[in-house]
Amino acid sequence: MPLKECQERGIKLFVLPLRSLKLNGHVERAQRTHTEEFYEVTDANFELPELNRVLLKREKMYNTVRPHQALAYLTPQEFLEQYQQNRRKVICH
Repeated sequence: MPLKECQERGIKLFVLPLRSLKLNGHVERAQRTHTEEFYEVTDANFELPELNRVLLKREKMYNTVRPHQALAYLTPQEFLEQYQQNRRKVICH
């Protein structure tokens, strides 16, 4: 039923492959983080234009300011920059 509803509303639905426990765990953890760090504490109005504006701001903070334990306490941006630098070093040698 969710697929049909999303199609009728023009919403792109991403469905995980069957038996993808590792992916499902990552998705569940991300949802928990976003619920605890955003939805439970935000004062944002939940009308779509306002919510989209606040979510874009939150996404930028999440990727460029907030350290992530799984990334050795780097931000995703810092982690990506280090990865790209290390990859260039390997390719050049």
